[in-house]
Amino acid sequence: MDLPKEFLKVIHIDEPQLSFGHGQTCDHPKDGLYLYGPHRGPARTREVSIGVIGTKDGFSYFRSWAIAAGGFVAVPPRKKTDKENRLHLSNFPGLEEAFSIMVSPGEFVQRTIDYKALDDATRTVNQHEAVRKAVDLYIGEIERHDKNEEKIVDVWMFILPEIIFERCKPLSRRTGLGLTRGEFVKGQKEREVLPLLQGVINQSAEDIFDDVPDFHRQVKARLLKLGHTSQLIRETTLAPDRFLNQAGYPKRGLQDPATVAWNLATGLYYKTQPEPPWKLAHVRPGVCYIGLVFKMIPNDPREHACCAAQMFLNEGDAVVFRGANGPWKTGDFEFHLKAEEAQGLIAKVLDTFKDKHGKPPKEFFIHGRTTFNDEEWNAFKKAAPKGTNVVGVRIKETHGESKLFRNGDYPVMRGTAIILNDRNALLWTNGFVPRLDTYIGPETPNPLSITILRSTGKPPYIHTVLSDIMGLTKINYNACNYNDSLPVTIRFANKVGDVLTMGSARDAEKQPLKFYV
Repeated sequence: MDLPKEFLKVIHIDEPQLSFGHGQTCDHPKDGLYLYGPHRGPARTREVSIGVIGTKDGFSYFRSWAIAAGGFVAVPPRKKTDKENRLHLSNFPGLEEAFSIMVSPGEFVQRTIDYKALDDATRTVNQHEAVRKAVDLYIGEIERHDKNEEKIVDVWMFILPEIIFERCKPLSRRTGLGLTRGEFVKGQKEREVLPLLQGVINQSAEDIFDDVPDFHRQVKARLLKLGHTSQLIRETTLAPDRFLNQAGYPKRGLQDPATVAWNLATGLYYKTQPEPPWKLAHVRPGVCYIGLVFKMIPNDPREHACCAAQMFLNEGDAVVFRGANGPWKTGDFEFHLKAEEAQGLIAKVLDTFKDKHGKPPKEFFIHGRTTFNDEEWNAFKKAAPKGTNVVGVRIKETHGESKLFRNGDYPVMRGTAIILNDRNALLWTNGFVPRLDTYIGPETPNPLSITILRSTGKPPYIHTVLSDIMGLTKINYNACNYNDSLPVTIRFANKVGDVLTMGSARDAEKQPLKFYV
């Protein structure tokens, strides 16, 4: 007896093109910037005002890097183990040549952190208190500048010694350090509940337990209210040759200097200019995407979660909206909003789109890692104006459940997709890239699982959804990579949620994504 044979449809999504200066397009950010400059970049070279906060050594490292980045930074010579043609690497032509911006190292606003004071702060026995003290040293310098100085700073560069990364993360053990006593005991991790003494004793200092003891997240949360963008850079990134192990090699494995320059320069441009350095070249008009994210609030006695939406327009612009906190967790990996909160959050996003474009979107895609229940979906429908097709799409990472192999030395090509049916597909956003003649990854790539969950109108073609997701993997402006493995709607969800759940970010209003990354 012959059994029926089923064949899965395998397709390839073309690499999305990006738009750069002078109306030119290219698929690689580095090539586009090198040849044409940024999309709608300044007509004349614009000087960026930079504030630098760090130790004396840290300032020296950043100043030296900035001087070097003003000129040509070459890819290092090929090693014996390297491929003959390293197409994934690119020389950095200089800030002005690639981005039409410049910095004047002699004009940096310098705020110096005393290393001993930082060392003492991070030795405080209670880790929450230690991290807060370290953050206060840096943020306090910005607050003093804002209060006493007239010079406007476009972006603050935090140059961080390694003790920040060794001691100011949630799982930092700080073993072997001579810890010092502070206001709180070592084991306290949340506010003391003293109902009989409320109003009698001052417990305001315990707001440190509303934040996770993570230096990076606390800095981003604190700066939301101050209205400053920032870039956090390790001293070892800027001057790897100054931090060597006993064998004479850098203590940290780093990218080559040209790649570091590309990445830092891209972030610098994105955080100081009104428009991103590149945009998607071929976009469908009237389309809006949001990434919906839920994060548990640290030490919340009611176990409430924070909900946020990141709006990405088809041009590449991004804005973060904070939803209401509440009991949204309904299972181990499931979160769902109540109708009022769901409608209010989506209404805020759509109002912002209308303010920018003068009319509501034709298609409104909601990307998330979970499903949407009936109450949520009905609220989304109610918030959307007539003529807007709301589409819910689940994007999940897979972990080896599905593999696809092809002949040749490299794995499946990026952009390959298996169409399971009209609503489900597997999409390889990582894989072999002919343009680079390589696959940048440690193992056989895993696909994303894509599902069109619901739509208020006619469901979009699965091919269209996959093409959109491929495009959204190319607009991570915090680096200058050829592509990411995740679309930005999902890529930055955790970063946004991590910042918004901090007590320091309480009541923060909507702001561009550049404030969170």
